[in-house]
Amino acid sequence: MASIERLMRSCVEIGKAVTATLNVDQILSIILNRMSELIPARNWTLYLVDPVDQTLAFEVVVGVDKTPLQNFRIQPGEGIAGQAAQTGRPVRIRRDVYGDKRFNERVDQITGFKTESVICLPLIARGEVIGVLELINPDDPTLFDDAFLPVFSLLSDFMAIAIVNARNYEKINQLVITDDVTGQYNTRFLHEYLDHLLEKGLEFSLVFLDLDDFKQVVDTHGHQLGSQVLKEVAAAISTRLDPGDRLVHYGGDEFVIVLPDKDKNQTISTVESLRIALGESVFLQSEKLSVRVGASFGIASYPLDASDKKALLQLADNALYRSKGCGKNTITAA
Repeated sequence: MASIERLMRSCVEIGKAVTATLNVDQILSIILNRMSELIPARNWTLYLVDPVDQTLAFEVVVGVDKTPLQNFRIQPGEGIAGQAAQTGRPVRIRRDVYGDKRFNERVDQITGFKTESVICLPLIARGEVIGVLELINPDDPTLFDDAFLPVFSLLSDFMAIAIVNARNYEKINQLVITDDVTGQYNTRFLHEYLDHLLEKGLEFSLVFLDLDDFKQVVDTHGHQLGSQVLKEVAAAISTRLDPGDRLVHYGGDEFVIVLPDKDKNQTISTVESLRIALGESVFLQSEKLSVRVGASFGIASYPLDASDKKALLQLADNALYRSKGCGKNTITAA
């Protein structure tokens, strides 16, 4: 039988642990793993509310395979978890869940799990429900007693505060490494990311890209539309990169692309596709204009061409300017 005092002390310990990190994934993992050890149950589930459509997404699942639930969403008010999210109040069903009209069998059908009892706790931050913590089939039936509500309330409060703090930190950090003009990464991110790759000793290639004759675009259409072209060019490039690649606005009309796990030949192939795609693209169509820009490219690879960041950046930059001197709209590798 669970001790209220022991659970309270454990909740405080969990609260201290989660406030020691600002990584959302680590916070969720700490809480769910600690609680599953403290309160044995067949399943612990954490849902987070999607701010766009208010559906509940399965964020962390302990006790069953999460894979079938990866893209599954619970609608507001649907099932026990949906009720807790919609009302902002805990829901406890001690037995015979299938006899409760609020219960929805869909998750059990997908996972092959048999829900018998459930406790759902809304996670509330600043008056807004941001998620739901669900405990299914706990071993100890006394957990459904009113005496344990303050324990669960304390736990859900810790969890909500920690999640919001971590999200705010991530937003601020994202602003620090994001370029205002293009919405892509900035030079601060570039240097931090290169340091990370070099520290890990991971193979990667670096591409410097400079738009050809961009000054003519600015002279003809002005700085505001020139910035719009940069934004559209960045979007055109990013949609053609692999998920692990990183696009950086280096300044002016210059970009840098970091391609992890790509050797020089693979990088040349990728860049050639980009060069052709940019040449075929038309920009400022939303402004009833038709602007075309080409680009010149310089490539350097680690560890083939250089063993440190400064030398690698210099080699890629030098290769770019050789491209500019060879008639533009071309690719040069170090």
